[in-house]
Amino acid sequence: MGTGHFFWVIFYFASLCSASLANNAKINFREKEKKVLDQILGAGKYDARIRPSGINGTDGPAVVSVNIFVRSISKIDDVTMEYSVQLTFREQWTDERLKFDDIQGRLKYLTLTEANRVWMPDLFFSNEKEGHFHNIIMPNVYIRIFPNGSVLYSIRISLTLACPMNLKLYPLDRQICSLRMASYGWTTNDLVFLWKEGDPVQVVKNLHLPRFTLEKFLTDYCNSKTNTGEYSCLKVDLLFKREFSYYLIQIYIPCCMLVIVSWVSFWLDQGAVPARVSLGVTTLLTMATQTSGINASLPPVSYTKAIDVWTGVCLTFVFGALLEFALVNYASRSGSNKANMHKENMKKKRRDLEQASIDAASDLLDTDSNATFAMKPLVRHPGDPLALEKLRQCEVHMQAPKRPNCCKTWLSKFPTRSKRIDVISRITFPLVFALFNLVYWSTYLFREEEDE
Repeated sequence: MGTGHFFWVIFYFASLCSASLANNAKINFREKEKKVLDQILGAGKYDARIRPSGINGTDGPAVVSVNIFVRSISKIDDVTMEYSVQLTFREQWTDERLKFDDIQGRLKYLTLTEANRVWMPDLFFSNEKEGHFHNIIMPNVYIRIFPNGSVLYSIRISLTLACPMNLKLYPLDRQICSLRMASYGWTTNDLVFLWKEGDPVQVVKNLHLPRFTLEKFLTDYCNSKTNTGEYSCLKVDLLFKREFSYYLIQIYIPCCMLVIVSWVSFWLDQGAVPARVSLGVTTLLTMATQTSGINASLPPVSYTKAIDVWTGVCLTFVFGALLEFALVNYASRSGSNKANMHKENMKKKRRDLEQASIDAASDLLDTDSNATFAMKPLVRHPGDPLALEKLRQCEVHMQAPKRPNCCKTWLSKFPTRSKRIDVISRITFPLVFALFNLVYWSTYLFREEEDE
């Protein structure tokens, strides 16, 4: 009997232990979370209108740490001077009123989806034009409350932000677009924003933009003072470099080709008037269309851009080629008129000489037989025109021979003045355009390095 009684006692204690373990295993920690939330956020226990105390429970300003994660940058618009960005925005601060028991580390944090249940910093984006939250499938926002009273707020938002640009070096420029965050109503005596230590700004890997490259970003503070007080402000400066390859293919190379095509007119015959006129007018209209298309994609700024200098000079070269043909045509017509006048004068002189010889012969036939011939004097008088002519010839032969001018000698191979204008244009236009390219690229690339 004693042995049986001992066995039943052991069995009873074993049953009690198994029951207690089963009860522990059935604890619902989600139910514990609800009780904790009711305790810290219950009516009369927490007021979301009152800001948290300062560091270590002092009466100083509440400190909010901020960090952002840039998910994408969809566009950078030069005309409206704005850019669109999608980011995950996070704020973290300490509210000692929200401390709770973590049940020996089993409750790591509490999660809320209603931001109005706790006090929130009144942060806003000062350079925002448009913005919206994301609500698919559920609102992309959460609030985590940690046992020590720390609160983490995270939300995904899309913003369209203003970005004032300086387009003097366009399209060889770099632009700085800022993201500014400030407190709307709380002054620095009550609320201070700080960048989170370590890595305050994160950017998604393999960020692709159609015409820009994100070179780097810088974080800074931009506190502002107004007549109502000083307000805490944070900013991120995003440095974008414009991709030049697109503009090289779409603008610079086509403009160069149009200028070179306009030079073909110099190699056509000066008599091919329809061909030269149609070539000049076509290239001029094409260049004007190209220039208007470029200006349509840019804002009407008051200063001169680098692309304006390029298109303006190219348009001038094309227009100059058309004016060159007008000059050639005028020189050709004036040269032909002078040649015709010279031929008429030569014919007239020839007729006068023939008439004079006929008159002299008739005079000789009319003289009588007693006429004597006049003898030429042996000594010429100083005023004799024949003696002066001989003296000039001697002086010419006595002068030292001049060195031949290479340019004049080469140009003398082309008999007409119009042909000489074409030949000079074939050399002058390419040389001047090459000099312009040297000055243009060296100037703007050097200025780009200075700005960098």
